[in-house]
Amino acid sequence: MEMKALIGLLLLVGCHGVSSVIHSLKFFHTASSGVSNFPEFVYVVMLDEVQIYYYDSNSQKLEVKQSWMDQLTRDEPDYLERETRTLQRTQQSFKANIENLKKRFNQTGGVHSYQWMYGCEWGDENGTTDGYDQYGYDGEDFLALDLKTWTWTSSRPEADSTKLIWDQDRAELEDLKNYLTKGCVGWLKKLLAYGKSALQRTERPEVSLLQRRPSSPVVCHATGFYPYRVVVFWRRDGEELYEHVDHGEVLPNPDGTFQVSVDLDLASVPREDWRRYECVVRLKGIEDILTRLDPALIRTNWGKTGPGRGGGRNT
Repeated sequence: MEMKALIGLLLLVGCHGVSSVIHSLKFFHTASSGVSNFPEFVYVVMLDEVQIYYYDSNSQKLEVKQSWMDQLTRDEPDYLERETRTLQRTQQSFKANIENLKKRFNQTGGVHSYQWMYGCEWGDENGTTDGYDQYGYDGEDFLALDLKTWTWTSSRPEADSTKLIWDQDRAELEDLKNYLTKGCVGWLKKLLAYGKSALQRTERPEVSLLQRRPSSPVVCHATGFYPYRVVVFWRRDGEELYEHVDHGEVLPNPDGTFQVSVDLDLASVPREDWRRYECVVRLKGIEDILTRLDPALIRTNWGKTGPGRGGGRNT
């Protein structure tokens, strides 16, 4: 679906321990104007980066995207209808907000978007929690909640007036605090229980080395893995490399698994030294997957890379 344009999944780098699992529940609202062939309002809910709900202004109906979520509708038969009515009201509110913001920014026509994302995280081993609530306009940050001070931070001068009003509404801030620290986490745990068998599985990635041209970086590409919290990095002689390395984003595959690529620029490295390098893929529940930088294993679209033809794969 169009969710690839709405979701940015962050690659975990820096700390390569994957023993602790952080679960997340995220709610995305996106309103737009002037965009052809796209709904004026879209709502998506992600549980551990898996889409579980979808609604847009064309269908005006909340849809369940995972079969294991049917248990919720059995437990609460009126849930979808109740939430659909709420989203229909939210849709109208967002449409009005775009018009108000266009006036505030002295804009008339053109393409514009207004986004709201909130949610929470929970560590299933240590019980730590975190939350976030933030707004964006035309692809840039607008307002964000600081959970340390429980005040709003404006990212643009046009947001200052809203910040002042929202900071003074202490009752709303208290409700928000209660939701992000308790209510949202409670829902997260409940939904995790519904999808336990699907969400707590582990699928081993396939790892390939790729290179477009002889002068291009060598890409370590891991795909087909689950869950999405994978760590991929390059190292030389057993030491992790930080320079000349470009980490890509973790992206969803159509089958519900994920993929990621990490590039290594070898422009200044003699070919005879390539075997000192290896790609490491780390995923909880499996042993590290090590792929030696062997020219014979590199898949290319420009011909032979060494003693063998590209196409080899180390899994």
